[in-house]
Amino acid sequence: MSTLNVALHPADSADRPTVERLWLMFRHDMSEFNGVLPNTDATYRSDRLDLAFDHPDWIPYLITSDDRPIGLAFIYGLGGSVRTINSFVVVRGVRRQGAGLRAACDLVNLHPGPWQVAFQDVNAGAARFWRRVATIVAGQDWTEERRAVPGRPDLPPDVWVSFGRIGPSPVSAIASERPSESSSP
Repeated sequence: MSTLNVALHPADSADRPTVERLWLMFRHDMSEFNGVLPNTDATYRSDRLDLAFDHPDWIPYLITSDDRPIGLAFIYGLGGSVRTINSFVVVRGVRRQGAGLRAACDLVNLHPGPWQVAFQDVNAGAARFWRRVATIVAGQDWTEERRAVPGRPDLPPDVWVSFGRIGPSPVSAIASERPSESSSP
C-alpha cells in the first residue's frame, strides 16, 4: 500500500485558490477525453467549481499529502438520498500509489449511504478506478448503467456506477491491498 499520508478536508474560502488551480489540472486532464479547449484566458468553464463552493447541497474537498495539495473532490446530494461524486482527481505524481483510492474511500466514510459517480468509457483509467472503488466499498453489491448526457445528444452516454457501503469501513479493506498498475487516480 501507499506510504503517502493522505488527508481529506472540506475546502473553505481560504482553500479556494488552491482548488481553482487543481480544477485547471482536472479540466486539462479531461480535455484528453472530451476535446474541450481552454478559454482565451487559459481557464476552463467553472460552473461546477462555483457550485461546489456556493451551493448548500455541494461540498468541495481538498486532498492533501503532508500538507501538499494532491487532489480535489466535489460532492453533491448531501441533503438527498444519494451522494454524487461530481469531480475527482489526484495529481499525476501520486497516481497508482493508492492516494486516490484512499481519498475516495474516506469520502464514503464521511458521508455514509448510497453513492454514484459517472465517467466516460473512453477514460479507461477512471473506469478501472471507479469499478475498483465500488468493489472495495460494496463487494459485488454495486451496479453500472449508461445514461445519456443531458442536453448533449452528440456525446456517448456516461457510465454511472452506484454503490453503498456495506460491512466494515473500506479503509480497513484497502490497508492490506497493493495498488496495481491498472488502477487510476
